Amino acid sequence: MPRETIVQAVNDALHTEMAADDRTLVFGEDVARSGGVFRATDGLLEAFGEERVRDTPLSEIAIVGAAVGLATHGYRPVVEIQFSGFLPPAFDQLVSNASRIRWRTRGRLTAPMVVRTPYGAGVRALEHHSESLEAAYAHVPGLKVAIPSTPADAKGLLTSAIRDPDPVLFMEPKRVYRSFREEVPDGEHAVPLGEAAVRREGADVTVVSWGAMMHPTLEAVDELGVDAEVVDLRSISPLDRETLLASVRKTGRCVVVHEAAKSGGFGAEVAATVAEDALLYLEAPIRRVTGFDVPVPLLSMEDYYPPQPPRIAAAIEETAEF
Repeated sequence: MPRETIVQAVNDALHTEMAADDRTLVFGEDVARSGGVFRATDGLLEAFGEERVRDTPLSEIAIVGAAVGLATHGYRPVVEIQFSGFLPPAFDQLVSNASRIRWRTRGRLTAPMVVRTPYGAGVRALEHHSESLEAAYAHVPGLKVAIPSTPADAKGLLTSAIRDPDPVLFMEPKRVYRSFREEVPDGEHAVPLGEAAVRREGADVTVVSWGAMMHPTLEAVDELGVDAEVVDLRSISPLDRETLLASVRKTGRCVVVHEAAKSGGFGAEVAATVAEDALLYLEAPIRRVTGFDVPVPLLSMEDYYPPQPPRIAAAIEETAEF
């Protein structure tokens, strides 16, 4: 099996699915001739031609709106929004059209489309380039939200997203786009949406995370003497409640780590799920380790925003010792 980075795995999935199904199209700003701002679509234009790989004007609402139209007419568009902070202009298309077309037409039409977007802090980008607003999109019924943390999952989840009959927002952790490699299955590889992964078995405390924060979480756990179980949600909508609850019922403790702002972040949904269905198993309060309730700061100050291993480790220790 080839060893790939996350961005290479995304490219691998796109090549594989476009070769398998000529209904799959890719378009967005600079995705064709430049291969995308992070080169995730590099080589697609040469392989599949300009009828299936197209550059678009700078208009997120037009990109996603065109995808809705194509998806309801038999195609499987995969569109790129260069940074997740640019996605809010297209929120109306996702909420008012893509997510509810199945309900609106009583199943006559669906929108099998994927919106890919790099998200999160850690690369010292400009304003609107470092947001982590996944909770806002997970709140939308009919819209699935997948967030890989490894190259193998990036390929597998994107494959499943492209094949899914409903719209999927695929959020790619740009902070770890090229930071490590792992073996990725060659050819067809699918990871089901809505299935979490237990990255590390443990008995003392459950630590839940996803995307870029999975890596400092694992680093923090490895440095502790606590027998922590680490759960990677991989999809936050649908949420794998069974894996989450089974882990908390085993350990009796829960810490949630994400880089989005704390208030209204998806960690609150995880905590509420545990409180509703595993309260009597808890031996300590649920802790959240998150970004702060401020805009992501610029340049070097950005390093202080996402949870780092020491802050994560402190929360795990406090929870385990409660």
